Amino acid sequence: MGIVKQLVLLPLAPVRGVVWLTERIAEAAELEMGDPDAVRAHLIDAQLAYERGEIDEAELASIEESLLRRLEVR
Repeated sequence: MGIVKQLVLLPLAPVRGVVWLTERIAEAAELEMGDPDAVRAHLIDAQLAYERGEIDEAELASIEESLLRRLEVR
């Protein structure tokens, strides 16, 4: 019966693969969202972008606020 079940479910294999991959990506994103080291790296990147003139002060403040909120949620 196991082989019959596998043959019947074979057309769904790509869908199951995509679902599995999506779940792994979501898990990785959640880990990075609350990781203090990742948040610090993003803060440094934002500060450097500001110093290079790539973003303005308001955008820097917005990025900093968003990143600090991520740490608070954790």
